[in-house]
Amino acid sequence: MKASSQRGLLKQHLIDPETCIRCNTCETRCPTKAISHEKNYVVDSEKCNFCMKCVRPCPTGAVDNFCYVTWLYPISQQLGWVELPPDAQRAPPASDVSGAINEARPTLAPIQQSQARERPARVVVSDNYRITAQGAENDVHHVIFDFKESPFSFLEGQNIGLIPPGSDSRGCAHAMRLYSIASARDGEKPNVGNLAIAVKRVVGAKAPGVASNWICDLKPGEEVDIFGPFGSTFLMPEDPEANILMICTGTGVAPFRAFTHRRRRRWPNAGGKLVLIFGARTPDELPYYQPLQKYSQGELHRELVYSRGPMGEREYVQDRLRQRAREVRWFLRQPKSYIYICGVGGLDTFVDEALTEVTFAHGIDWASLKMQLLETARYHVETY
Repeated sequence: MKASSQRGLLKQHLIDPETCIRCNTCETRCPTKAISHEKNYVVDSEKCNFCMKCVRPCPTGAVDNFCYVTWLYPISQQLGWVELPPDAQRAPPASDVSGAINEARPTLAPIQQSQARERPARVVVSDNYRITAQGAENDVHHVIFDFKESPFSFLEGQNIGLIPPGSDSRGCAHAMRLYSIASARDGEKPNVGNLAIAVKRVVGAKAPGVASNWICDLKPGEEVDIFGPFGSTFLMPEDPEANILMICTGTGVAPFRAFTHRRRRRWPNAGGKLVLIFGARTPDELPYYQPLQKYSQGELHRELVYSRGPMGEREYVQDRLRQRAREVRWFLRQPKSYIYICGVGGLDTFVDEALTEVTFAHGIDWASLKMQLLETARYHVETY
């Protein structure tokens, strides 16, 4: 049994079942095999040595609970919890637990509910409208889903799944498609109980977008099933001092819309910078072009980049990174800076090449720096 210096109480490592999303990261990182799971993830107090190696990789902070308790809870009891016991008092920082440094990392709010594939959430389409200019080739829709009876909890940066009706050419049900949530966790309108996604209609392709076109054609009042939320890594740091660099193309802006709404609502006077480098072919084909103009550059610094400029010029997001090399280097040097990349497949490769050039001229090894950012959960990529 592990003793504590706090008035004879015992110190125990516990995992919060409310915030745990069952990603299995903690179990794979535990060197003493103290963590196991059936439904809940639990910690064997006889094996745990408070080494902290499971803490930093956890995407939601569920594993970061070192508590003072009156008696050590056995695994059999932890498996039945839906929340931490009320007598679990939060212990001091990790340095007091094991002498290790408790490194800074994002602190994320809990996911209250997960609609597994077997338990979809029934929602109503409350609105569906185009968010690119009429007549533009790029037809992107903003679709809002209202929850019905039960709440649906999610975090910025997560996805929902939808399955179009009907069957494919083989007679099988269509596969689930994932779409980034474009709303902050409290919804399109705070505390109403809804969320939105941005979906591009696919036309003229060899493989038409069955799911995307079906979603773009949904009418207000129709009911559909949504699944999820999915995703445990592309999550926003819950720190008003965090600097967030968001690089995207097309509908890849959806999670960054959610990030921006969250920051503006939760911390309107946040000290951290929000920077968006957003690429499209033309202003008419850039989703949310008009709503983006409502933000001051102080709230959201925008770099809008067009590959089909009015004078025939071509510029891509990686080109803008090179142009803003000085600002990018400043960003990379800050200990509370985070980089997120979202868009078409290959975008991350182009960004990687640009960051290599931007840093090389000043003696910075981007490959090594990138590895450090990955290890501290400060570099995230989601492409499709």
